[in-house]
Amino acid sequence: MDLEKKEYIDKIKSLAREKNAVIFAHYYTRPEIQEIADFIGDSLALAQQATRVQADILVMCGVHFMGETMKILCPDKKVLIPDTAAGCSLADSCKAEDLAAFKAQHPDHKVVSYVNTTAEVKALTDVVVTSSNAKKIVDQLPKDAKIIFGPDHNLGSYINSVTGRDMLLWNGACHVHSRFSLEALLQLKKENPGVEVLAHPECKGPILAQSDVIGSTKALLEHTINSPAKRFIIATESGILFEMQRACPDKEFIPVPPEVTEGIGCSCNECEYMRMNTLEKVYNCLLHESPEIQVPKETAEKAISSIQRMLEMS
Repeated sequence: MDLEKKEYIDKIKSLAREKNAVIFAHYYTRPEIQEIADFIGDSLALAQQATRVQADILVMCGVHFMGETMKILCPDKKVLIPDTAAGCSLADSCKAEDLAAFKAQHPDHKVVSYVNTTAEVKALTDVVVTSSNAKKIVDQLPKDAKIIFGPDHNLGSYINSVTGRDMLLWNGACHVHSRFSLEALLQLKKENPGVEVLAHPECKGPILAQSDVIGSTKALLEHTINSPAKRFIIATESGILFEMQRACPDKEFIPVPPEVTEGIGCSCNECEYMRMNTLEKVYNCLLHESPEIQVPKETAEKAISSIQRMLEMS
């Protein structure tokens, strides 16, 4: 079915009303997906928001682990995701069986896992963190605690640097944040003297070393809104530029380009998995109420304890 954009939007809104469904979209999805969403945010904020809405169906426009997190926090609601193939290179870099084996080799270590992980990995985790609260939570752990941090090596390195810890880091990474070009960033700084560089902590160390503001997607968005500056250089997934521009129409946002073009079809600073969410797929998933996210009860019960501990420590 090849409907025009407006037709899809009208049909999606009609189906959502008819089925008492709420649509959630991550900052990194396509602009048209963010436009139809009832709520836009990062993965954990959306999952938390899902617990507060009165809805029978939750549509998570993001990637697979985000749907799992939402289902873990909302076990009695039907959680749909437009495309189950929308995975995450970071979550995929840490398989539950590999983490279990690694834990067995380091039985005296606690596991701190980034929220960008599967439900099975969260079930093996002592406390989950986000990019916005990782430092706060790690700071609360005993100074002599032995910690495995995963799966994002770049984020873990950054947290080590700002906490003075020596956490044992899993060697995973986000393929988008890892490919920003340092050479291109230095050239942009040269061409735009005095313009702040904003970077996500999933970026590599050399990129962070050249940045003025390091923070979560939401923190970077809020900085652009609150800052009197009119121009910014941005080193994070380019989907956030839509919300930045919508919130600050009089400001300019300059994206840092990638250093490589290989991958699975993307030659820019976009997450191709997030771009799998389309209006047609949102329409079809609402129409057929599928694909539905399911998390085994035993896994969900173990995973939610690590999330709850994070919420208690945040």
